[in-house]
Amino acid sequence: MTNKEIWRIALQQSAYDCNCAPEDFLSDKSIVTVSKKHPLARKYLSLPFECDLVSYGNNIVAQTSEALADVVGEYIRKYPVSHSFETPHLLVLDEIVSKYGLRVCFMAEYFLPDIEQLKILPCDYELKVLHQKDFETLYTDEWSNALCEKRKELDVLGVGAYDKGKLIGLAGCSADCDTMYQIGVDVLPEYRRQGIASALTSNLTLEILALNKVPFYCAAWCNIKSVRNAIKCGFRPAWVEVTAREKTFVDGLN
Repeated sequence: MTNKEIWRIALQQSAYDCNCAPEDFLSDKSIVTVSKKHPLARKYLSLPFECDLVSYGNNIVAQTSEALADVVGEYIRKYPVSHSFETPHLLVLDEIVSKYGLRVCFMAEYFLPDIEQLKILPCDYELKVLHQKDFETLYTDEWSNALCEKRKELDVLGVGAYDKGKLIGLAGCSADCDTMYQIGVDVLPEYRRQGIASALTSNLTLEILALNKVPFYCAAWCNIKSVRNAIKCGFRPAWVEVTAREKTFVDGLN
């Protein structure tokens, strides 16, 4: 699989997610689409969205409800793309959507692998490839980034690190859509800063590619450790996303 093919697949997936065409993300003009459910969208997305902004760097594709289309359209046309996903401009968006019972909620950066930078990173501990049947007893807080108990059926592959038979680190991937698998990783606190997370991530990345699927990685902007892990393993920034959700939903998270 080439970098060009990886980006083509990612753009197509984002088009399914955002109810638009892949080439819309490459335009120099920002656009608004009416959010709709799609059978090939990422399975964890709660579509349709009231307000969701995605950018691959050239422009912004905003998927909204019909009620918010005009006001969100004004926002994405008013401010530069490079500043629309950060404060103080983002406070303007939050004020806009708050009138509709929403608040800005999720903010994340997504990474895709650079085939020319990928390699197996070393680990001082034994590594094992794990499958769905191996995860049955691992849905605990310590592995909550690598696995998701609410969507067990999507956890299809993983790589574990073991110290004398004890699981000390786990990278898992969820089959979030037909063509792309998302990676998450956890390492026990007493074993961190030994390169285990990067070894697990790099090994799992190549296992996913061997299945002819595109691995992708998500991190919050402020999660520096996670971003460093992605870059160390050969991932590069691909797109950013901001999603507004109902105030009651946000209050629940807080």
